[in-house]
Amino acid sequence: MDLDAVVLAESPLAAVRIAGLTARDRGVRVARRAGASRVVVVEGDRAVLSELDGDRPLLVIRADQLVHTPLVAPLVASAGEELAIAVGPDGSYAGALLALDGASVLARLRAGESDDQIARDATARVPHGSVARHAIATDADRAGAHRLLFSLLVKPQDNVITRYLFRPLSSRLTRVLVHTPVTATQVSLVVAVMVALGCWMTTFASTAMMIGGALVILAASYLDCCDGEIARVKLQASTFGAWLDTIVDELSSVGYMIALGWHCHLVYGRSYFGDLGFDPWIAAIWLGVVTYGWSLYCIYFNIIVGVGSANSQDYASRFDVVPGASEGSVALVPRAPKPRERPLPPWLDAIARFVPNIVRRDFIVWLAAVYAVLRVPHISFATHILGGVVSSIVVTIDHIHLRQVRRSIARAGQRLVRR
Repeated sequence: MDLDAVVLAESPLAAVRIAGLTARDRGVRVARRAGASRVVVVEGDRAVLSELDGDRPLLVIRADQLVHTPLVAPLVASAGEELAIAVGPDGSYAGALLALDGASVLARLRAGESDDQIARDATARVPHGSVARHAIATDADRAGAHRLLFSLLVKPQDNVITRYLFRPLSSRLTRVLVHTPVTATQVSLVVAVMVALGCWMTTFASTAMMIGGALVILAASYLDCCDGEIARVKLQASTFGAWLDTIVDELSSVGYMIALGWHCHLVYGRSYFGDLGFDPWIAAIWLGVVTYGWSLYCIYFNIIVGVGSANSQDYASRFDVVPGASEGSVALVPRAPKPRERPLPPWLDAIARFVPNIVRRDFIVWLAAVYAVLRVPHISFATHILGGVVSSIVVTIDHIHLRQVRRSIARAGQRLVRR
């Protein structure tokens, strides 16, 4: 929806900072993310409202509290009522409203009416989502607002390695970084430099350099968690940032595999496995490049074409075909895993949930650091190559299935749309 927005920042509380952003600035960012192309901030003189002409729906946000996107997202999603207001769990007005007739609400605001007065004429009351708002009037309120925001640091898609091995440390670092001018994109760029440094150090025959390179890359992996955390807390998420983070992650995996192979080539030489007539380390590097490259193609075909995402954590093994929004159209949705008919014993269930994560990058970088400290880089390199081969086989099977589903939709004369 193309709309205008007004952020009411007339209260002194609009200047209160929570996690590095004032309540005023958060209101503006929330409005932008809701789809507002024009945002006017009222800090006293309401004459600034003349910048809007009321020719589009109008979103009004009161910035005397912490606000986040779930406060207004349900309003925009359910647009259709003349005047909809966001309400909390108790049904009371939550400080955001959306009017289809922007001109009438602008006129009332110019006349000096408050958003509370306008909200009394609501034709729809829409419950807001979670992590939507919090009071910031007292020190206790502000501490609660920080706790609410920091609950966003853990993503639902996090695997057990990320959740229990990386987030506990990265989230503490993020709690510091959000109070600085550092942006999520800047963190991603620093991660890229650290990964390049770690790979460069690993290419030397020196054991100390190899160990140092592995530890630098491990440190970069912890910092890599921070860019997404900062983006979620400070409303900096963007398509560019998501793709930058993804590209850095994937190139770091391929780059470190190549660096490890070159290190083994220098240290162990082509005769390590006897006279094979070729250098096994260089041959393995090429095998890794091919399998990693093919796996990346399959994974990103899956998430872009099938899921409609830029995050590899959203990868889906299988899809179901469901009716689309219009006649003759269908959409793909990731298939939910089938529940077990008979539950596994707790210890076996824990193993079953952990095993799929051993091929994930979060686990591999930790394993690589352990191998480096133990001075067995050849085992680390072999693990990378084996992981690439196994992953390429798994994603190839999934890729074939996705292609078959898309072909069957085309043969049936149906139109595939995004859900």
